[in-house]
Amino acid sequence: MTPKEVLDFAKANAAEQVDLRFTDLPGLSQHVSYPIGQLSESSFEEGFGIDGSSIRGWAAINESDMLLIPDPKTAYMDPFFKTPTLCMVCTVIDPITRQSYDRDPRYIAQKAELYLKNSGIADTAYFGAEAEFFIFDNIRFDQNYNSGFYFIDAEEGRWNSGRETNNLGYRPRYKEGYFPLPPTDHYQDLRAEMVSVMLSVGLEIECHHHEVATAGQCEIDQRFDTLVKSADNMMLYKYCIRNVANRHGKTVTFMPKPLFGDNGSGMHCHQSLWKDRQPLFAGDGYAGLSQMALWYIGGLLKHARALSAIIAPTTNSYKRLVPGYEAPVNLAYSRRNRSAAVRIPMYSASPKSKRIEFRPPDPSSNPYLCFSAMLMAGLDGVLNRIDPGEPLDKDIYDLSPEEAKGIPSMPASLEEALTCLEEDHAFLLKGDVFTDELLETFISYKRKSEADAVRLRPHPYEFALYYDI
Repeated sequence: MTPKEVLDFAKANAAEQVDLRFTDLPGLSQHVSYPIGQLSESSFEEGFGIDGSSIRGWAAINESDMLLIPDPKTAYMDPFFKTPTLCMVCTVIDPITRQSYDRDPRYIAQKAELYLKNSGIADTAYFGAEAEFFIFDNIRFDQNYNSGFYFIDAEEGRWNSGRETNNLGYRPRYKEGYFPLPPTDHYQDLRAEMVSVMLSVGLEIECHHHEVATAGQCEIDQRFDTLVKSADNMMLYKYCIRNVANRHGKTVTFMPKPLFGDNGSGMHCHQSLWKDRQPLFAGDGYAGLSQMALWYIGGLLKHARALSAIIAPTTNSYKRLVPGYEAPVNLAYSRRNRSAAVRIPMYSASPKSKRIEFRPPDPSSNPYLCFSAMLMAGLDGVLNRIDPGEPLDKDIYDLSPEEAKGIPSMPASLEEALTCLEEDHAFLLKGDVFTDELLETFISYKRKSEADAVRLRPHPYEFALYYDI
């Protein structure tokens, strides 16, 4: 929509409020609301002022004023607010220079798309991300000087089989939650409602199902779209899922590994390059790929350890990225083989469906940064003709120790991932997509506020291991 069409849309839907949304550096949605009378056509150029110093990873207190510029193409009516509310996603600019703000994740994604077009390699990058999540009934957690705990209560949880009430026995066994019919799948109706809400706000949904883990692990698949639009869609996807669950007395988490001993939640990212509306990843090479697609894979695999700090950006991410739970720890590529970091889906022979799937990312990542960083790694592979090596069509977990030794692997911790990003980030700086200052801020925030914060605290299991030592 144009700004004028947005105003007409708001009037037609009797909107009383306008809600402006943006994303902080770690990837959490933020918002501010105004009476609808505050919105005019000039608002799409003049913007709305906010205090950027109160946003994680953003401006210092002495340069805190920022402007939110609504994007009229993102307008929709909020499906949850009691008061009729028009919502739009915003880009952030500096009120003095009128330049886009370098720490705005959406601006980084916009720069990545511009860099792609200017490279001459392609004009469009499509991303289709599959974000998994858990549905719980109750969650309790705390950490202070003399105690620390978490407690999960889930209707489907196997550990709750001793409940005196609400126990009818149909619960998925560990690692056996994939595609069961109700009543074992407790959340068919809840997911269907989530899909209905997402369709109502303009998301295109392809399917939904129970996932492998017990305790309500689910997946709802969106249709692919361009980079910025896919990132916008992922933020809206999370918002809809959380709020539908909330109004049914449930809670949703996109933590990669909330449960010990069962599968974690990934965000497998399908991606392809196009030019003049023609697919560039289809060819007569391995698995029907073009040489460009193989070079793109080479870039992803070469930079995967550095990418990990952005695509798997939490300490909890590395509880998922361990062998044995379908997590792609080893950096290899293969058709069909889901134990490889890069998989080439073989569902269709159509050139338009030819794509690669990068499996290490998880849904705790900031989608704007995640998609942009993967694109930059892939383009580096194309520009430098990086050979991905030979494909690995065996089950990686069944390889002999000698065979496995030659396969590089993902970092084992967030701290290691941040070090890898420090050592290998030149590919992200091309076209000024990412900046040194932005990456330094990101690494510093992650190291101090997350990696060190977890490292310095006693773990509950350490008491079981060491109390009587």
